[in-house]
Amino acid sequence: MVQEAMGTASIMIGAVLALGAGWALWWLVRYLRADTMTRASIRQAVRVRRGWRRLAPMAGLSVTDKVQPAQTVVFASDGKAPKARILIPRIKVTPDRYGVVVRAVCLPKVSLAEFQKAAPYLADAWRCTRVSVLPDQPGQLVIRGVRVDPLVTPTDHAPSGLVPDELARWHLGVDDYAVPVSVSLADVPGVTVAGLPGYGKTSLINGFICDTAPSDAIQYAIADGKVTSSYEGDYADLEQRAFAFVGDDLAEANTLFKRLVELRRDRSASIRSVLGVKNMWHVGPSASWPLVVLIVDEAHTYFREHKGSDRKTKDLAALASENARLVEDLVKKGRSVGLLVLIATQKATGDAIPTFIRDVCPVGLSFAQKTAEAAVVALGEDIRNWPDANPTALQDPAYVGVASMAHQGRPGFTRVRTPYVADDDAARIAADTAHLTRDPAELLEEASGRHIRRPVPLTKDDADDAPEAA
Repeated sequence: MVQEAMGTASIMIGAVLALGAGWALWWLVRYLRADTMTRASIRQAVRVRRGWRRLAPMAGLSVTDKVQPAQTVVFASDGKAPKARILIPRIKVTPDRYGVVVRAVCLPKVSLAEFQKAAPYLADAWRCTRVSVLPDQPGQLVIRGVRVDPLVTPTDHAPSGLVPDELARWHLGVDDYAVPVSVSLADVPGVTVAGLPGYGKTSLINGFICDTAPSDAIQYAIADGKVTSSYEGDYADLEQRAFAFVGDDLAEANTLFKRLVELRRDRSASIRSVLGVKNMWHVGPSASWPLVVLIVDEAHTYFREHKGSDRKTKDLAALASENARLVEDLVKKGRSVGLLVLIATQKATGDAIPTFIRDVCPVGLSFAQKTAEAAVVALGEDIRNWPDANPTALQDPAYVGVASMAHQGRPGFTRVRTPYVADDDAARIAADTAHLTRDPAELLEEASGRHIRRPVPLTKDDADDAPEAA
């Protein structure tokens, strides 16, 4: 009998040792396969686990339980009442490239408020740049500690070339805690992007095009006010994926905007017969009825007021005024038929983006700004109440590629590190997806069986013969 018990014990000990050895081997393989940043986070996670029972009471994250379980009282050997127990929240620690994610189980009087109050102490003890505490599941919290500041860590993004799972979900980057940030473009009429030159506006838009271009349910038109011809500037590599492209010529831009307004009108007239709904987003974009994205970069080129009494200046003023009116039509009336206007400029004042356009675009981002007034016109008056997220604090070269935005579903403003997409990757995506480029008006003709009117592009002689603006 004794020998049988000893044999069973030996088997159990062997099993425990085997499990321990297996776990140690798995941990070692995981550590060796990780990159340098993740290895540092793994070591940090070990320190967090080992030091938690000592750190928690010092940070005020424990509670005293004076009521003892009945079995403890019954089996007390000295006949004295046992001491009160110190209860500490149970945690689970997971490392990643930037730091650790700690999930904690709440206790009475040790919950969200107590953890948030202790966040600075946890940051110091865990050697983190910052720590955030947010509710997770009922009775549980998620504590995010970042060892390396994600905002000053440049990131690159190599587009996969695969069709996105959600076409209308724009993945922008990561926030202060390396948490992915995305924004829904469904039922959104317009997006504004502001910021100083060279801080990431065009790179952000390039990334959006590269991620969505593999889908045949999206088409692009580009108006780039920085260049004269399509082979110039930041969108040269992506031009073949756009069904229309214009440079800084106001008359050519005017023709493009008219063309899209006509498309908006024809889609409005056809949507019920073709899709069976009044709002395209009820069924989503498709190859025959794609989401049409108009990108207007350096918007002040097309909208700013021209002052002067000579004929040329008057003609430019008339074109700029009509351009603003046409884009206003697209923003205010194009949402339900699947038109989205993405407007970028350096300073989103009323002369660059007319207020009747800017103020109806629900999504706004701003990279670095020089003045508080520029931050307010880009993000709204409420940005004054969030100094940590104000884009005036992003002028350091380390923050190139970092934008501030009002995050959907969160209070206040969020800073986002947007990734850089290399020109070679943009060219690769454009070349691989060029065959998907279609004129949405032609697609509408095929779907509805109706002939779609198209504005005839103005020639130089036509522009010279145009009547003067009143």
